[in-house]
Amino acid sequence: MRLAEEEVVGLASDLIRIDTTNTGDPETLVGERAAAEFVAGKLSEVGYEVTYVESGDHPGRGNVIARLPGADSSRGGLLVHGHLDVVPADPAEWSVHPFSGAVQDGYVWGRGAVDMKDMVAMSLAIARRFKRDGIVPPRDIVFAFLADEEAGSFHGAQWLVDHRPELFEGCTEAISEVGGFSVTLKDGVRAYLVQSAEKGIRWLKLRVRARAGHGSMVHDDNAVTRLSEAVAKLGNLSRMVGATLRDTANPTMLTAGYKHNVIPSVAEAAVDCRILPGREEAFDRELAELLGPDVEREWVGLPPVETKFEGRIVDAMSASLIAEDPGAKALPYMMSGGTDAKSFSRLGMSCYGFAPLKLPADLDFSSLFHGVDERVPVDALQFGVRVLDRFIRSS
Repeated sequence: MRLAEEEVVGLASDLIRIDTTNTGDPETLVGERAAAEFVAGKLSEVGYEVTYVESGDHPGRGNVIARLPGADSSRGGLLVHGHLDVVPADPAEWSVHPFSGAVQDGYVWGRGAVDMKDMVAMSLAIARRFKRDGIVPPRDIVFAFLADEEAGSFHGAQWLVDHRPELFEGCTEAISEVGGFSVTLKDGVRAYLVQSAEKGIRWLKLRVRARAGHGSMVHDDNAVTRLSEAVAKLGNLSRMVGATLRDTANPTMLTAGYKHNVIPSVAEAAVDCRILPGREEAFDRELAELLGPDVEREWVGLPPVETKFEGRIVDAMSASLIAEDPGAKALPYMMSGGTDAKSFSRLGMSCYGFAPLKLPADLDFSSLFHGVDERVPVDALQFGVRVLDRFIRSS
């Protein structure tokens, strides 16, 4: 066990140094294959049979899957998954280079330190320990290290679920990001928030068509004006429902025109919508009523996820946390964003965010996701390895 605790820090640092920035633009993608090959090498080194898969006709979108047989393979297996890609980072904004993987001041620094090369490193350290030490878990464990989560998983988890579901055969439950981290409450009580639900996603594009014209003329059918009015309505909708139902619709990008003195015929807006489980149809109706028939709508959607917070797996999470932190309280929460759980839930898996970290009370952890100076405490990584070890051996 000590070796796993020691090597998790180096694994996290090494992974961060592999720039796996996912811009969503195929022309600017880097590093996913290199990271996948790094992981595959670390697994093969201790004796795993590794499956390396690139998604369809998209070279470089590397995914790595390895299975560790359990004592009772007739039981539902556990999927432990994490993504290798990260969002962009501007080095000019950081205290350290975002792809340095620096280990200093008690932290591992860099893009991906919390989203989510920390969990990748912990999972990899545990996978290596179990194989190296001949540990047989009570049920099959499938370790998966995936591409493209930061741009919707279309070339990672979603593609694998659609085209290679046999790789996850028998898995009934899954753990990954974003949960299991501590939040210090009143009187020093630590709650460990386990993600048991996440909102649905709609990446919505609005489009208004109107008559083009010269910018010097009075123009009563301006696509930019009409789109702006629609976007303003959505912004107000977001504030209104955010105070009650917690559905959100936040305009994020506007596109229109090509010249200062030309009134364009088309204007478009991008809107990031997050929808509560069970609210998708109602949300669509409200959106249509609000925007009216003249605003075109198209979207890419990912479903909400909701899993019961009960049973043997939850008991094992709680017990593994308490064993390392006797005052720990495991509590369920719903995440506003999305993860690869959206894909694996389609295979009937119960999905949880459980990447355990015991964090300093004064660390603003949530601000580090996609933020500047992203970092994870060294001792939190080592704590997470110990908790995951107990959890996998008892779940």
